[in-house]
Amino acid sequence: MGRWRAPQQPGSKYITRPGAERLRAELDELWRVERPAVTQAVSEAAAQGDRSENAEYTYGKKRLREIDRRVRFLRKRLDGMVIVEQPPTDPGRVFFGAWVELEDEAGTAREHRIVGPDEFDMDARYVSMDAPLGRALLGKRLDDEVKVALPGGEQRLVITAVRYAPAAG
Repeated sequence: MGRWRAPQQPGSKYITRPGAERLRAELDELWRVERPAVTQAVSEAAAQGDRSENAEYTYGKKRLREIDRRVRFLRKRLDGMVIVEQPPTDPGRVFFGAWVELEDEAGTAREHRIVGPDEFDMDARYVSMDAPLGRALLGKRLDDEVKVALPGGEQRLVITAVRYAPAAG
């Protein structure tokens, strides 16, 4: 089996201010703190002699490659990002950054925020705009019904609220 991987479609280039700050902090931590520490550990392990049987050297080099790969990704990703801070001109529709309250067929309400693909893991309520739910919600209005294909089957949701202010709690 070869190393070739099918090219992935890049995620959307939109991000919130906190999401961009988090990515910049990760890049800074990797470049200024973690990489120098691992480099030092690798050079100390290399000084011990035979590198072919030196696990510290082998795993240190592997970790350096992982750090360098992530640093390249973050630099490239942050370079083209568009930080969205202003609410849209039509606050009644779902766009990037919106807090959307949904109600399912059983009457259970839940709230989600539409964010970029690099920040949906910041909060359990965040949904990537590239995810099926995020794509289904974009452009919809209050009281619109949305059908989302999920692994357990299609689910119907009704939009009960749309807002662009920070969520309470």
